[in-house]
Amino acid sequence: MDNRGRFVFDTNVVVSALLMKKSAARDALDKARTAGDILLSLEVIEELQDVLSRPAFDRYVDEEDRLKFLSLLVKEATLVEVTERVKECRDPKDDKFLELAVNGNATLVVSGDKDLQVLHPFRNIPILSPREFLDADL
Repeated sequence: MDNRGRFVFDTNVVVSALLMKKSAARDALDKARTAGDILLSLEVIEELQDVLSRPAFDRYVDEEDRLKFLSLLVKEATLVEVTERVKECRDPKDDKFLELAVNGNATLVVSGDKDLQVLHPFRNIPILSPREFLDADL
């Protein structure tokens, strides 16, 4: 049996991991890459692409490097087809992360978003902050 984890990261954690190389978000993403598989859906990839294309981030990391980061993340990740829809988050835009977790049989969700954290655990899937994930014994 495969004991590797299956991890969902919300957009803010991924963006923080890219922009701040010395951060809990970056360390959490690196830990997930080592400990298991990062799950992505088309909807999450589209949101990441939209956010990472914003000119506001140019002063931190140029757009070409942001899109390379996303391309590598997508290449390394496991793509999950979402067939079961979820409408349970108080912020409907965050339902896509719950859908990804459910459809991808996620081990846990890494998020700093209070709208997601308030649901911890969601259908027996823990929702941890990047710091909590780093402190978790996997």
